[in-house]
Amino acid sequence: MYQKDPNLREVEEKVLAGERLGREDLILLYRSHDILTIGRLANVVRERKNGNRAYFVVNRHINPTNICVNRCKFCAFSRDPGDRDAYVLSLREVRRRAEEAAAAGVTEVHIVGGLHPDLPFEYYLDVLRAVREVLPDVHLQAYTAVEIAYFADISGLSVEQTLEKLREAGMGSIPGGGAEVFSPRVRKLVCPKKISGERWLEVMRTAHRMGIRSNATMLYGHVETIEERVDHLLALRALQDETGGFMAYIPLAFHPQHTALAHLAPTTGFDDLKALAVGRLALDNFDHIKAFWIMLGLKAAQVSLWFGADDLDGTVVEEHITHAAGAQTPQGVARDELVRLIEEAGREPVERDTLYNVVSR
Repeated sequence: MYQKDPNLREVEEKVLAGERLGREDLILLYRSHDILTIGRLANVVRERKNGNRAYFVVNRHINPTNICVNRCKFCAFSRDPGDRDAYVLSLREVRRRAEEAAAAGVTEVHIVGGLHPDLPFEYYLDVLRAVREVLPDVHLQAYTAVEIAYFADISGLSVEQTLEKLREAGMGSIPGGGAEVFSPRVRKLVCPKKISGERWLEVMRTAHRMGIRSNATMLYGHVETIEERVDHLLALRALQDETGGFMAYIPLAFHPQHTALAHLAPTTGFDDLKALAVGRLALDNFDHIKAFWIMLGLKAAQVSLWFGADDLDGTVVEEHITHAAGAQTPQGVARDELVRLIEEAGREPVERDTLYNVVSR
């Protein structure tokens, strides 16, 4: 017989009363095994904000290069110059992929890649211009805060000047990647060359002040503690209180295969549902929680629509970063399949653009 966790009673009362949860509340949720109560409470908040709607976007990913100076231990995608499978897309190839995206009727192109030691900032601007030439009316969600900080460093520009040039070239918003876990201890262990959590937040703060929206992520399931996860969520919540610039939070499950952390066990479905639900309960000032089906699998993503998530991301078409780490999910999924999965879960499918405007087909 199902037994509720009595330790969650006070947290439950706060959620039902619409009160903000504190650090100890969130630690308690992460430590609890009562996934049904946690999921039910997350669903209360999810439905307050988004009713029965479940969002998705018709999008395409483009990764301009996998050569990267950071070589983070959790990354199976990055390569050194000269590696057999290292690559840099030519602008002609970028245009070809944009043409494929146009034929698929996308409303978003998602562009992220490595920090190449030799490519100038102008290359990354040219990638945006090339896609914009082919898709003048499509939203470009391009370059993480980590990439933007790198572009500022190699160009000698300020972050604000860098963002302005990216915006002029066609960038519409910023994806949430590169946040990992903000804890300096964790970053020292798994991504010592990557910018600090404080700098990631500062890039996002600058972008939000310029009117550029973004997403936010957390990579969980490697060497971080529960307390470090909670502190990460609280840092995101504090910046959102300040700027209101985040659109969605996306917890990303670590995939260890082919990484320098391959000895670690992958996350479980229990971990993944709890990460989504706790994220929904912690981030009361975020409108959307996204279940990135590429990392979760389509079945778990479908269930997540009752555990706090209201967005399944999109059709994606060609995803390399997670698949390099052994993801068994497809590299893309048809629009009609996403609609079917959402309807089967008892939710109302809503096609959106990047900024959550409803798209009518």
